[in-house]
Amino acid sequence: MVPNTELLDEILPGEILLEDFIKPLGLTATRLAGDIDVAPSRITNIIKHGQEITVDTACRLALYFGTTPEFWINLQTAYDLRMARRELMPRLAGRVRVLERAA
Repeated sequence: MVPNTELLDEILPGEILLEDFIKPLGLTATRLAGDIDVAPSRITNIIKHGQEITVDTACRLALYFGTTPEFWINLQTAYDLRMARRELMPRLAGRVRVLERAA
């Protein structure tokens, strides 16, 4: 079965943080922020407003949840690439000349 990429496109890394980590563990954004030593607004902006997960935040989340920084960065990068394929690539297609290679 092929996943519905349109639905996947809409899943932000912050939603995964909220639904798979914060809620199941009974945490709040304020508690998480305090525990990882960041401003509460950083966590709130990630989970409510789609702010990207930076390398700094990825490292803090990895230490806290026992994951890896790559887990968090890969969530962000995968989301960014899905959005680029959907929105940026079509706009660039007519503007970028494809390199012609000799046969």
